Amino acid sequence: MKEIISILVIIAAIYLAISACLYLFQRKLIYYPVGLDPAFSAEEIRIDNQGTELHGWIINPGKARAFIYFGGNSEMITHRDQFFTEVFADYSVYLINYRGYGESQGEPTEAGLFSDAEAIYDAIREQHGSVSAYGRSLGSGVAVHLAANRPLDRLVLLTPYDSVARVAQKIYPFVPVNWLIKDRFDSIAVADQIAIPVLIIAAEEDREIKLEHTLALKQQLTRAQLEYVLVSGAAHNDVTEFPQYRAAIVDFISRPAIKPGGF
Repeated sequence: MKEIISILVIIAAIYLAISACLYLFQRKLIYYPVGLDPAFSAEEIRIDNQGTELHGWIINPGKARAFIYFGGNSEMITHRDQFFTEVFADYSVYLINYRGYGESQGEPTEAGLFSDAEAIYDAIREQHGSVSAYGRSLGSGVAVHLAANRPLDRLVLLTPYDSVARVAQKIYPFVPVNWLIKDRFDSIAVADQIAIPVLIIAAEEDREIKLEHTLALKQQLTRAQLEYVLVSGAAHNDVTEFPQYRAAIVDFISRPAIKPGGF
C-alpha cells in the first residue's frame, strides 16, 4: 500500500511540476521574438504607445487605403514585402513589429499587443480613407480584437484560431490550461461583434492550428460578410506559396466593401 501511495505522490509531483513549468514559461511557448533583417529597406515608422515605442515600415506609402499586417509568432514580417508591394499595390501596408520584436520596445503580452494594435490604428487613421487588417496565425487574434474595437473596412485572417487557450488545451490535454493561461487571445468571444467583410483562409494540412479551431471561429462570425477558402494540400507554414491563397487575397481586396451601417 505504501508503495502505491509513493507512486501516486511521485506522479502528482511530476504533474504539478509540469503544470508549474507551463505556467511560468507559457509566454516563451507563445511568442518567439525575431530581430531585424539587415538587408531590408523601406520607409520607417515609429509609433509611441504610452511610452512603448513600436517600430516598423510602410510598404506602398501614400495610398488612400491602408492595411495593417499582424504576423505569426516567429515571423520576420519584412520577408513578405514583395508580396505586399505587388498584391497590395493600391494600399499602404503597415508592417509594425510586435513589442519585443525587432526594434519595438517592451515584452509581448496579449494586453500589450491589443493595445499596440489600437495605437497603430489611431496613429494612421487620419491619413487614409479606410483602414483594414490582415492577421496571420497568432496575429489573427490581434486583428480580430482590432476589428471588434475599431471601424475597419475589411479583415483578412490566415490560419486563424478560436482562442489560444483552446488550441493549447488540445496540445496539453492533461493540463488545466483554462486555469493557467495568461494570454487567451479569445477571438471566438468577440467574433459576433464583427460586421464587415471577412476573408478566412485555412490550410487543409495545418498541424499547428487544426481546422476545427478555424471552423469554430468561422461559425461565430455570424454578422460578418464572410468568405472562407480552404487551400488543399497546404500546411501552416507553406500556405502562402499556393496560387489559391494569392488569388483569394487579390479577389477579396479588389472588391468594394459593403458595410451594414455604422460602427
